[in-house]
Amino acid sequence: GVSYKTFAWRSDVLNRLQSKYGSLYRRDNVILSGTHTHSGPAGYFQYTTFVLASEGFSNRTFEYMVNGIMKSIEIAHTNMKPGKIFINKGNVDGAQINRSPTSYLWNPLSERARYSSNTDKEMLLLKMVDLNGDDLGLISWFAIHPVSMNNSNHLVNSDNMGYASYLFEQEKNKGYLPGQGPYVAAFASSNLGDVSPNTLGPSCINTGESCDNANSTCPIGGELYASASQEVTGPLASAHQWVNMTDVTVWLNSTHTGKTCKPALGYSFAAGTIDGFGSLNFTQGTTVGDPFWDSLRDQILGKPSEEIKECQKPKPILLHTGELSKPNPWHPDIVDVQIITLGFLAIAAVPGEFTTMSGRRFREAIQEEFATYGMPNMTVVVSGLCNVYTHYITTYEEYQAQRYEAASTIYGPHTLSAYIQLFKVLAKAIATGTVANLSTGPEPPFFKQLINTLIPNIVDRAPTGKHFGDVLQPANPTYRMGEVVEVVFVGANPKNSAEILTHQTFLTVEKYEATSATWQIVHNDASWETRFYWHKGLLGYSNTTIQWHIPDSAQPGIYRIRYFGHSRKQDLLKAAVIVSFESTSSTFEVVTAL
Repeated sequence: GVSYKTFAWRSDVLNRLQSKYGSLYRRDNVILSGTHTHSGPAGYFQYTTFVLASEGFSNRTFEYMVNGIMKSIEIAHTNMKPGKIFINKGNVDGAQINRSPTSYLWNPLSERARYSSNTDKEMLLLKMVDLNGDDLGLISWFAIHPVSMNNSNHLVNSDNMGYASYLFEQEKNKGYLPGQGPYVAAFASSNLGDVSPNTLGPSCINTGESCDNANSTCPIGGELYASASQEVTGPLASAHQWVNMTDVTVWLNSTHTGKTCKPALGYSFAAGTIDGFGSLNFTQGTTVGDPFWDSLRDQILGKPSEEIKECQKPKPILLHTGELSKPNPWHPDIVDVQIITLGFLAIAAVPGEFTTMSGRRFREAIQEEFATYGMPNMTVVVSGLCNVYTHYITTYEEYQAQRYEAASTIYGPHTLSAYIQLFKVLAKAIATGTVANLSTGPEPPFFKQLINTLIPNIVDRAPTGKHFGDVLQPANPTYRMGEVVEVVFVGANPKNSAEILTHQTFLTVEKYEATSATWQIVHNDASWETRFYWHKGLLGYSNTTIQWHIPDSAQPGIYRIRYFGHSRKQDLLKAAVIVSFESTSSTFEVVTAL
């Protein structure tokens, strides 16, 4: 899926870091990794395939993302203190299934016989504490796709990985709103390419309700954290190169070579997976009057060359993206390869989604390379979706089956072998202390002219006699735990709020404290109990519905809901201005269930 995944950001973030911190944070020691989600804002990735899927490039979203990344780094930098890191590993059962089991079976029997499962069940966790032993945070890696929220969901959310972070942080940051406490719990991607969380198969299409399996991963995460006792000690090292992934000669053995290809997507890419459809739905291309595909209609894509067809075999090419460059290249040629080592732990930052067996082969090869050059017993973790997005990476054998993951292995059948070869170079450089001799490699391009978003910014309008934020449907006077409070307001486009950061949240749920005669915020828009719906009407009119799904843990008392928004207004011959507004519902009482 195309969602929280990077590129032009990375160079932008690194440039901003350099101007603020000098040489402290660099391309070799900064990894940007997507957790990831398929329920996030889009339009910030510069390659044309992704720009098309998000109906244009949104500079507003791009800036918001980069600013957010910078802010998180600045907070971390400010709060940096001496401490210790402890590592732990353990198996998580019942949380995943392989979503392409027939592809997995194409791997050699002798190789499959070494493993008890067609998914990697091991979670690796780093626990960080200060010198007093007080908790600071954790980062864990586990191979699972964040597709617990299916494609009928239209609410922005962080899916199962983000939900795990949310729950762990709520546990550690008592009394804080989501995202505002000192403790940080990061659940990171690993070799999740063919791994689904939907152990019963996808469900809830009719209701759109969450079919999340995050719960099954939480207890084990907590146990691993609590029992982490092996300290990570030793030097810190990092290595990074840019490489042209379309032109890597791969040594298959001492006499035979293979080659990577210019990128292409196969037919099965459009078919999607059991978890949802592909990001480019080509049925749209035949829909009369769709302005997005109409605007591309005149661009004749042409036929894939014989060279790319031969190189990508047996993939039947649907989109020969590596040969398409209008208005900009459709896929990256230049990608990042990067390893950071903390003592005996090597974090391999891979730019895509490795399948289970790809990850196993990769880890083993990197571990062997470290051992060959004097660093035995290294623990290698695959950190997925890092720095730039290049879709999937299957094994050579899985590639022959051409299911979704293989059709999305864009650099051809030898992609995995190429990455293993490239990362071995980094491992050897770290092990032999020769990182300084590594070439930088060809720098990725930065495109100036991107397809602007095809979704126009129009002025917001309120109905005659109404103002933005006016309540159209009030709350009931009384609710019980387990019920849903719903308030409808005169709305304005929530995208406006990305331009002027007047408010930190779209909504709050507040409880009246009689002793201090003040309203205390108990939930914000990051709370799992709240939902914010924007209903777009015609000609700039819109409504906003805010829901609070009252948890059983809610305290009885008097509550209210507040809405924070921004409207766009434009007077004749003047520039548009963004105006902030806020609104409050009537008060209501929450009582215990009878």
